Amino acid sequence: MKLYLDTSTPETVLKLDDHEYREPLGNNLAEQLLAFIRDKLNENGKTWQDITEITFMSGPGSFTGLRIGASVVNTLASELNIPLYNHRGEKVKIILPDYGRGANISKPKK
Repeated sequence: MKLYLDTSTPETVLKLDDHEYREPLGNNLAEQLLAFIRDKLNENGKTWQDITEITFMSGPGSFTGLRIGASVVNTLASELNIPLYNHRGEKVKIILPDYGRGANISKPKK
């Protein structure tokens, strides 16, 4: 089963083969993402071991959303020993989020 994940916006998009699911996880992404994926796998009669490859929307988008999503897909791909692709279809060893711009670092107050 192919898994596609997009956490670049407050609405998380998960595709499992031809089934697409959207969930407004927003600020609860870190706490609910793995359960969301697990629940949708269960609805399809599948387990983590049924995932054969992962594609991730690596950006641009939300800094926090991309970091959380990239951490999850990098870990899953590593632990399941399956291929990992960025949204351009390029096979990668790990996902590096593309935030779309440089960091906005404020000057110290002192």
